[in-house]
Amino acid sequence: MKLATLKTSSRDGALVVVRRDLQTYSPAGDIAPTLQDALDRWDDVAPQLESRADALERGDIDAAALDMQQLDAPLPRAYEWVDGSAYINHIILVRKARGAEPPASLETDPLVYQGGSSSLLGPRDDIVLADEAWGLDFESEICAILGDVPEGTTADRAEPKIRLLTLCNDVSLRKLIPAELAKGFGFFNSKPATAFGPVAVTPDELGDAWNGGRVHLPLRSIYNEELIGDPESGPEMHFSFFDLIQHIAKTRSFQAGTILGSGTVSNADRSRGVSCLAERRMIETIDHGEPTTPFMRVGDSIEIEMLAKDGQSVFGRIAQKVVAR
Repeated sequence: MKLATLKTSSRDGALVVVRRDLQTYSPAGDIAPTLQDALDRWDDVAPQLESRADALERGDIDAAALDMQQLDAPLPRAYEWVDGSAYINHIILVRKARGAEPPASLETDPLVYQGGSSSLLGPRDDIVLADEAWGLDFESEICAILGDVPEGTTADRAEPKIRLLTLCNDVSLRKLIPAELAKGFGFFNSKPATAFGPVAVTPDELGDAWNGGRVHLPLRSIYNEELIGDPESGPEMHFSFFDLIQHIAKTRSFQAGTILGSGTVSNADRSRGVSCLAERRMIETIDHGEPTTPFMRVGDSIEIEMLAKDGQSVFGRIAQKVVAR
């Protein structure tokens, strides 16, 4: 099933069930007022939501046209937003871009950071930029929305902890990152609000494209109305979502409503393009000695979308513009 959150006067919005073709929706407030409430009571409410979704597909219930502009992030505020970096090609390129070496544990120990989660952006919300000198960049990713994850959960027991999947734009301010990391205390100012896809879907909606804790479909990034990348998300995701769950649960538990990111989707095959500008700039440096692509400026746009094998949009499209603060 596919779920979304309508913007309302409430900070947490209103839960709706969305038809598979993303054309219509049906309110689900009588089952669970918000997605967070549904996640808190998942075993009880998921069957009811599935029944509502089936009725929507059959046309047996009233439905309203879906306007993506009316949607918030599936979880407008989440208990935690934890982002991994599971694509080794991306790690190598962005580390080179800032003159840093990849960690010695690159292939054995996942990289993660904890981002801000109290004010997440909807799929059509603007990216507000105060200073173009900060080096604004988009990062196209896949995310898992988790149920309760006990401390010590292992990869072989992680699959049932993944309730939903969606997309995100993990916005970065590249020029602020080196100074922050030099303090030895991680990202903060360099990671403004993250935007999330219009719709969150249960893993079964992906069919055989969901396999081994990875989504095996291309992730498209359209920058200023031109396709800049469509890398395959599955084969080069070195650490699966199951591996990432095992890593973050090593020393603590996580409550339902935690969002876990894959990191920027990246392929070694350059013909697949990029999912962030930092990678393109590093490739330009390798090939020509210096980058020629600027970071994002006021007026720029980024769209992120994943299409199923039949060409249908799985999660809907993130479509944002950069505006001045």
